[in-house]
Amino acid sequence: MESKPPKARILIVDDEPDNLTILREILKSRYTVLAASTGQHAVSLAASYPPPDLILLDIKMPNMDGYDVLKTLRTSQRTRNIKIVFVTTKRAIDDKMTAYQQGIEDYITKPIDPDFVLQIVERLTRKRSDSTE
Repeated sequence: MESKPPKARILIVDDEPDNLTILREILKSRYTVLAASTGQHAVSLAASYPPPDLILLDIKMPNMDGYDVLKTLRTSQRTRNIKIVFVTTKRAIDDKMTAYQQGIEDYITKPIDPDFVLQIVERLTRKRSDSTE
């Protein structure tokens, strides 16, 4: 019997507990879900072993916003290659352009659509499993 590959690890980061709950509910049946409510905690979890395969990251958070988290993760050898998707209320094209220029993989606007989130997560984690074969 063939063993199943381990579930992809998804780190969700948002300072609003309701948003963490919603994303966790969407993802928990298909993925291993980690959660952080601060940028500092997100950086710590991202540097853990094994690291997350994908981070769903809010932009607007106190103290350390999503851009600060992204910059911190990209400067560390251990975390620089983790895929990051911003999940945010910011809808302006300038915000999206800045985010893509900073190196994110995708951009989801709130309120989120569960099917859309699953499609993006599946696409980005499938690339992970395809590259390990």
